[in-house]
Amino acid sequence: MTDGILIGKGEGEVRILPGLANRHGLVAGATGTGKTVTLQRLAEQFSRIGVPVFLADVKGDLAGIGQPGGDNDKVAERVVELDLAADGFRYAPCPVTFWDLYGEQGHPVRTTISEMGPLLLARLLELNDVQEGVLSICFRVADEHGLLLLDLKDLRAMLNYVAENAASLRTTFGNVSAASVGAIQRRLLKLEDQGGDRLFGEPALDLMDLIQTDENGHGLVNVLAADRLIRNRQLYATFLLWLLSELFEQLPEVGDPDKPKLVFFFDEAHLLFDGAPKVLIDKVEQVVRLIRSKGVGVYFVTQNPMDVPDDVLGQLGNRVQHALRAFTPKDQKAVRAAAQTFRANPDLDTEAAITALGVGEALASTLDEDGIPTVVERIKVAPPGSRLGPITPAQRRTLMAGSLVAGVYDEPVDRISAYETLMLMAEQAAMRAETQAATPSPRGGGGRRSGQDPLDAFAASAMRSLGTQIGRQLARGLLGSLFGGSRRR
Repeated sequence: MTDGILIGKGEGEVRILPGLANRHGLVAGATGTGKTVTLQRLAEQFSRIGVPVFLADVKGDLAGIGQPGGDNDKVAERVVELDLAADGFRYAPCPVTFWDLYGEQGHPVRTTISEMGPLLLARLLELNDVQEGVLSICFRVADEHGLLLLDLKDLRAMLNYVAENAASLRTTFGNVSAASVGAIQRRLLKLEDQGGDRLFGEPALDLMDLIQTDENGHGLVNVLAADRLIRNRQLYATFLLWLLSELFEQLPEVGDPDKPKLVFFFDEAHLLFDGAPKVLIDKVEQVVRLIRSKGVGVYFVTQNPMDVPDDVLGQLGNRVQHALRAFTPKDQKAVRAAAQTFRANPDLDTEAAITALGVGEALASTLDEDGIPTVVERIKVAPPGSRLGPITPAQRRTLMAGSLVAGVYDEPVDRISAYETLMLMAEQAAMRAETQAATPSPRGGGGRRSGQDPLDAFAASAMRSLGTQIGRQLARGLLGSLFGGSRRR
């Protein structure tokens, strides 16, 4: 609608103006107060006006956005109470694409080690400063040697490379300790055990596949199945931050569009900031500040506004605050701080209202035509027209089969990258070493053992370091395909 996206009604209406929706937003409130319904309402209404959406379904109950509503008595009561029929309310689904890092409840979503980069990867692995430095060296050396870092086995190979060549790398990059390399390898093993290795590989996600509309001009709602992912909080937060950073890097400047190109909902937002180093928080603040010029609106969803750093919180112009509890002095302080983030309304005691809100009620303030926050209003949130709650596996499969990316990401691709290249080098070096050992030297001794080519020396040591059973199988299979043999399965 031309007058904006209706959030809810109280003494008046509270709407988000599409032209100011890229000024970001916040949805906050204690568990069970209605945040998820508000999130679904906003996502649905953005889709209705042609704005693609990305959101994470951390509890498994947002998938209903792809099905029509009409089966919920409380929703029907709220529709009548707020006279939403006059606003064109209808029960209808949104076009959806389901994604899942594990490839179980949605299309697989992947990136590469190189695209993730050392900073975010260090955050994911919870590395200290020294270990992060070693990781950065791996990336730098891989770049200089033209070695692709696509998945975890590529990174392991590069870690072994820098460990075996620490002496020659020291003068250029600094010390690389075996202890640091070992610690990173253990973190990679832990990540793999948790299923995090499925994030890395190809085909990597094309961000343009997130920014699409259907034949009716409705924005695609991208739903990331995160009920399992959220158990690995570092992986969840790092992936969403990577996605946000990639949008910032890849999208062109658009100034102030009539409506956003994409709205990104970051649920459980506190996980992004808990224990994060200052350099990472500074990066988040920079991305949030600048990404609005790319036409992207970021909406943080969390229990308490204080979960978000002040520098980020100050950039969130559209706010919906559900109830907070005030049982302890710490809770009371949080309520007071939340109330102070709103522009005061002389007819409303904001601090008292926050603790008195019922389920489905909220305090809300949005930006007016001049970009100034409106005074806070107490409202009843309008319900979505799509279904509330989860869907059946059969319904999910049907939606996945008909999605715009069906068949694009479902099968992994494992092309030649750092691991395969280093394994081939190691195998070739071993073959040359065997030939030299079998060839008598001019002085009657065995093959030359000293003065070995540094690359051969590395390759031989790499073969020893990477000589797990799977590594040996892959090396033999690759050589077999080169020399006419069969690839070992």
